Amino acid sequence: MITVSSLAMQFDGKYLFKDVNLKFTKGNCYGIIGANGAGKSTFLRLLSRELEPSFGEIIIGPNERISVLKQNHNAFDDYNVMDTVMMGHKRLYDIKTRKEELYSKTELTDKENEELCDLEMEFADLDGWNAESDIATLLNGVGVSEEYHYEMMKDLDAKLKVKVLLIQALFGNPDILILDEPTNDLDLKSCEWLEKFLEEFENLVIIVSHDRYFLNNVCNYICDVDYGKIKIYGGNYDFWYQSSQLALQQMKDQNKKAEAKKKELQDFIARFSANLSKSKQATSRKKLLEKLNIEEITPSTRRYPFVDFKINRECGNDILIVDNLTYEPYFRNLSFSVNKNDKIAFISENSLITTKLFNVLMGLEKADSGNIKWGVTITNDYMPQDNSAYFTKDINMSEWIRQYSGDEQTDTFVRGWLGRMLFSGDDAFKDTRVLSGGEKVRLMLAKVMLSGANVIILDDPTNHLDLETITSLNNGMIRYRGNLLFTSHDHEILQTVANRIIAFNEDGYIDRMMTYEEYIERFLGDK
Repeated sequence: MITVSSLAMQFDGKYLFKDVNLKFTKGNCYGIIGANGAGKSTFLRLLSRELEPSFGEIIIGPNERISVLKQNHNAFDDYNVMDTVMMGHKRLYDIKTRKEELYSKTELTDKENEELCDLEMEFADLDGWNAESDIATLLNGVGVSEEYHYEMMKDLDAKLKVKVLLIQALFGNPDILILDEPTNDLDLKSCEWLEKFLEEFENLVIIVSHDRYFLNNVCNYICDVDYGKIKIYGGNYDFWYQSSQLALQQMKDQNKKAEAKKKELQDFIARFSANLSKSKQATSRKKLLEKLNIEEITPSTRRYPFVDFKINRECGNDILIVDNLTYEPYFRNLSFSVNKNDKIAFISENSLITTKLFNVLMGLEKADSGNIKWGVTITNDYMPQDNSAYFTKDINMSEWIRQYSGDEQTDTFVRGWLGRMLFSGDDAFKDTRVLSGGEKVRLMLAKVMLSGANVIILDDPTNHLDLETITSLNNGMIRYRGNLLFTSHDHEILQTVANRIIAFNEDGYIDRMMTYEEYIERFLGDK
């Protein structure tokens, strides 16, 4: 258990948060959420005792072991994979190392013999004799096969390193498990394995993640870092988001009586619990929702950008025809037609394939052979994964938006668009070349919205975005009345937006009218 008492953290005399009083208890999984800069990572560092608070204290149960997912991927380059994982349980690794040191000596003193005896007993108590087989099982679970188990970390591919460090955090049944963005760079199967592991994990888990699908599947509490305050709410991310939006709407509705509001909230809890219990991802932890009460539902002060793609002209019958398109070594003999109302998710383990395809469709690169024909009624716009080419000029945000605002050049119009993407005040004069990754993506979203295009191509648009912007983008993509061609690593967006899947594989590609989860079940279920 972790008890947070009167916690405060300040930098340069300004409070990041203060008067924080919380309890994190065994058997529960807490998802830490908050806007960029709100202090999520700082809070994790405080909980893991990497940082000392300015005021207050964090109390951890006696003899409880904390395990933290490391973010420095090169920190263990001088060790092999097996030792790197075992180092996640420092005491066990130290015992193993000391034992090897003692056994390497030709003669031992009486004191060393006594030490070795004590070490052997403690090693057995910590289940050290099963450590290597346990580590091997965990590594295999995330797709790190036996051939890599004794390889040096410096020789591994970056994606394999990420998996090894994840297993390092999970190894040895820690009392408290702290994970910062654990699904980054994980493939679908590894994510599913991690979800199952955490659902069965009996101790305390605390997670920061921008993956809403993952948070929904593993968390039964949400810890909201919200403008200087931190509160814990029962339920998963979807429950927190929908209930806070409902509570916010009720707060604005001054005419509705208290009894009617209470009934509305009770009905919401009942509906949400019923839907969740039917979900294939439902776990025993999520039964907590059945015990929720309306006092736990409060409006959030979190701000969401307004993402809404409007079309200036309806699509005709002819939208896009791709015929025998080949661009070696990325794809060959690719043919498909886009129909009205198609929202197509393009899926590939190699992101270069989809990026190259989108660049070819937009005329930015030339294929080796084949034909592309856009319909005469079509206006398209593209949001590339690499947006650096759009931020080379020495201009501020107002001037940047004005480039794409057509005849509407007034300050009022431009400021309105900046405001809807959560830029206010002096932000308008900020040089676009020094913006963060998330700020640039929000401007790119504004550009696409201003275009009024009836076909939009989005290449992994959630990169660098916080949960609030991802949620708004997801809703905007669902509402959009035009055609979407997109890639994404966000499971929720793939499932809720796409009605058609074009997936590249070793044999070429498949093209099916189906949802993302239908695609997983049909084509990936046995893999």
